[in-house]
Amino acid sequence: MEEIDVPTHFLCPISLQLMRDPVTVSTGITYDRETIERWLFSCNNNSCPVTKQVLLETDLTPNHTLRRLIQAWCTLNASLGIERIPTPKPPVDKTQIVKILNDAKTLPQMQLIKCLRRLRSIALQSERNRSCLESAGAVEFLSTIIKNYNSEEHNLVIDEALSILCHLNISERCLKNLIINNNGDEFVESLVQILKHEKNYQSRAYATILLKSIFDVADPTQLMTSAKLELFTEIVKVLRNQISQQAAKAALKLLMELCPWGRNRIKAVEGGAVSALIDLLLDVTEKRACELILNVLDQLCRCAEGRAELLKHGAGLAIVSKKILRVSHVASDRAVRILSSVCRFSATPRVLQEILQVGVVSKLCLVLQVDASFKTKEKAKEILKLHSRVWRGSSCIPTHLLSAYPSS
Repeated sequence: MEEIDVPTHFLCPISLQLMRDPVTVSTGITYDRETIERWLFSCNNNSCPVTKQVLLETDLTPNHTLRRLIQAWCTLNASLGIERIPTPKPPVDKTQIVKILNDAKTLPQMQLIKCLRRLRSIALQSERNRSCLESAGAVEFLSTIIKNYNSEEHNLVIDEALSILCHLNISERCLKNLIINNNGDEFVESLVQILKHEKNYQSRAYATILLKSIFDVADPTQLMTSAKLELFTEIVKVLRNQISQQAAKAALKLLMELCPWGRNRIKAVEGGAVSALIDLLLDVTEKRACELILNVLDQLCRCAEGRAELLKHGAGLAIVSKKILRVSHVASDRAVRILSSVCRFSATPRVLQEILQVGVVSKLCLVLQVDASFKTKEKAKEILKLHSRVWRGSSCIPTHLLSAYPSS
């Protein structure tokens, strides 16, 4: 394509690629539909990229004349490997979607599935379609379906409805309305019930992603009242089952969002989060996943129950220490903070000996000698000073690291 002289007015001003579906905005500038829709609807811009003028209307007018010229040019240059662009289908409008939604409300299950698949196809076509679906009331319609068909014999219906909701990239405003219009906890409860469908990994993944999106915009009161023990129990199962990388990251981010509020740390611990996170940490290789796990463990170790579970796990202290200086500055900082919580509030003689024997003290001495962040070094120094009477001079610490041990 680089060797062919493409007429400049055939190129989209944003992507600089040959336009497949040229549309004109109110300023008179023509763009490729997919690119300008992404600019307007995904990136939430309200101006014309070329003129910088504010677009009072986001209507996109198909430029049929230019599209025909591009198609003719493609045909003339077919011998050079240029493929003729197909004539695009006219985009759906809000009226059409509203009709589909209204018709679907009275359909039996099998026809409803076909209708949902059509909605999913519409959602996958473009950013504009996704925005149109949301404004037509598709989110409320789909949430009602999830509540009404919330049982394992309706897996196909639930799968389709959840899939569409996840692909819509629902706006913050619409997510908040979803919580308000469903009496706060009702929709969350429906998603938690879906998490219990153990054989349906796809639905559980979608439900986890949606829960993460909902709690991202929830207020602190909802974060405390909507997060019941069964939610934490099911989220931990999502992590243990390793449903998908996307679902695992959504589950970890959800725990990060919930744990600082009220009694949520204790609920997460009771749901088995600490043990599951340590088991994940033993195998994880991806940097961001490791940072998320350590972030959540740091939150959970701020309560006595969380620290007790960490110490109860045979590999708890060792694996947290192992991640220091091996992943990133963020991971090292969180790992040292976890050890600080243990050393300050759960430091029995047995625990102090274990910390020494599994190499935690040696690792903390190493932190003081290498390129770690100032906060991490200060925290490591604080831990070493706190228990210097027990650890300092121990034969468990290599000689070359003893020189780094801070004086009391």
